[in-house]
Amino acid sequence: MAEDKVFYVGVDVSKAKHAIAIAEGGREGEVRYFGEIEATPAAVERFVRKLERKYPRLHFCYEAGPTGYGLCRQIVELDHRCDVVAPSLIPKRPGERVKTNRRDAVTLARLLRAGELTGIWVPDAVHEAVRDLVRVRSSASEDLRKKRQQLLSFLLRHGRVFSGRKNWGPAHARWLAAQKFNHPAQQIVFQDQVDVITDAQNRLERLNAQLAELVPSWSMAPVAAAYQALRGVSFIVAVTFVSEVGDVRRFDNPRQLMAFLGLVPSERSTGETVKRGGLTLAGNRRARRVLVEGAWSYRYPARVTETIRIRLEGLPKAVREIAWKAQTRLCARYRRLTACGKKRPIVVAAIAREMAAFLWAIGHQVEPVR
Repeated sequence: MAEDKVFYVGVDVSKAKHAIAIAEGGREGEVRYFGEIEATPAAVERFVRKLERKYPRLHFCYEAGPTGYGLCRQIVELDHRCDVVAPSLIPKRPGERVKTNRRDAVTLARLLRAGELTGIWVPDAVHEAVRDLVRVRSSASEDLRKKRQQLLSFLLRHGRVFSGRKNWGPAHARWLAAQKFNHPAQQIVFQDQVDVITDAQNRLERLNAQLAELVPSWSMAPVAAAYQALRGVSFIVAVTFVSEVGDVRRFDNPRQLMAFLGLVPSERSTGETVKRGGLTLAGNRRARRVLVEGAWSYRYPARVTETIRIRLEGLPKAVREIAWKAQTRLCARYRRLTACGKKRPIVVAAIAREMAAFLWAIGHQVEPVR
């Protein structure tokens, strides 16, 4: 067997300094703590250049965290391999109760050499920028929902219940404008909450407009447009899914994508005993959430609405065929499962899992812009 000439570098990253450990190649190679360096691009480059003069090949790794992907991109630009590893998948001994930067760096280097670390997908700078915008838009939507709930709870405590069909529509707005309270303090609280909701709505509209303006120039824009051929996948759902998952062609099969989204059942089996539980919910929660929201649309009969017809214009025939096949299959599956007495949340989870498979198929029909 040829001698392993790769030297493995574990980096415990932090805001101010990085702790470094180096593992020599081979099963019996030495693992030693190198020390700490400043967490600046200049210091990192000096450190890498110093190692280059001594070691022929370098393989870096560090845990994914709040420091982002800047270190990984810099090391890759310096022509070395760097993996960003998932913290939840790092093997840990149950009895360990001491955690230091030095130990973490040494552990990373040793596990990297052993091949026990699972790297995550690292987006490019543009993809990460779009994902940041999508995430702040999601936060703004959640913030608006919470503020609306606070106002409705305040009104309910005072016996004010809207009798119309739908909250937050034009009729509801007129009803809110007619509300009066006897005490000035309560009127101030009510008006303050109404103003906060208005500001949150304006913020969400601004972010939606920015997304609509920037996404067409994004390299993944054709993929997002193709995803919208699928029923239940609106512009926001498609952009959120693409920004969180990236190119689905990195998954060898739909089951890998389902596992990434946490849409596969958990299992604790031993011997001849097979025990399966609920969904793992261990994957990307943002992409999983939008899929579950879109899955509710399959409770209606299959048909091409005017909205979907507009989305289908200009898309490849293969994409349109996959979208129609998905709609007929998933609508029938929803009816069949509900007729068997399955609870609706369970049915929707099953539909969301199959939606991921169809999105995987559509993603293999459309090329991103290079």
